[in-house]
Amino acid sequence: MFPQITAVGQNKITLHIEKPMLKISELYIYPVKSLGGIKLNLAVVTDRGLQYDRRWMLIDKNNRFISQREHAAMTLLTPKITDKHLIISAPDNTSVNIPLNCDKQELIEVSIWDDTCLAQLVDKAFDDWFSRQLSIDVRLVFMPDETLRFTDPKYTEAGHITSFSDAYPFMMIGQASLDDLNKRLVEQLPINRFRPNLVFTVGQPYQEDTMDDFTINGIHFNGVKLCARCNIITINQATAISAKEPTRTLASYRAKNKKIYFGQNLAHNGTGVICVEDEICLLTEHLEDRFIV
Repeated sequence: MFPQITAVGQNKITLHIEKPMLKISELYIYPVKSLGGIKLNLAVVTDRGLQYDRRWMLIDKNNRFISQREHAAMTLLTPKITDKHLIISAPDNTSVNIPLNCDKQELIEVSIWDDTCLAQLVDKAFDDWFSRQLSIDVRLVFMPDETLRFTDPKYTEAGHITSFSDAYPFMMIGQASLDDLNKRLVEQLPINRFRPNLVFTVGQPYQEDTMDDFTINGIHFNGVKLCARCNIITINQATAISAKEPTRTLASYRAKNKKIYFGQNLAHNGTGVICVEDEICLLTEHLEDRFIV
């Protein structure tokens, strides 16, 4: 990209350098927390994230969420959404058809990390199916619209809500960041290891670290907190087999305060639709990288 002269003054020339436009390259939702994801070309942005993203969750006998961290086989349960159902398929060729519009059922208090909120039981038949698949007693719950789970006010403005995600409505990664990581690895990894909602292209490696305010199709987003990674990134999402990478490599250059960071959590204002190939209009970036080794 060649610089353009925009002003000439005494002993001074002002140059304007256009940056390549960032674009959305991939979109994902994960309807049941910690199960497989769905790749989309178009996604509806709601008040608590992408439509259907982590609106269902599996809980243990203590009403606490379960995840791939302890039950890697969860990744082998793959979702599909039709007009009326969320269909979950298993390796044994069985499946369940969960209505998108659930009948009103009993509300119970569930916990996600340090948060508690009300969730709706779905159906015992689904509980039994998931329990057989995972060899642990679980129940399926749904987050109704009436449940408002607020994000951490230390990082977001008051009133922001999320679904059953770990903490925030969206997680974004630049394709250039994955490309840079893969150059350091013996075996290249797909983006699904990191379970993002938004992936963008054209940017520099780890540019998401510094992205502060931006818009996509008129919807305002802001980067609120770098994403600290757990052992899920070591689990092959196609086989449920765990290994040491990419944690070992990321620890060599993306570790800070005993945590490993890869990706940026986002909050947002507004609703609407975003699509693959939509441009990201970057409004502000942090003057200094949020991530400093």
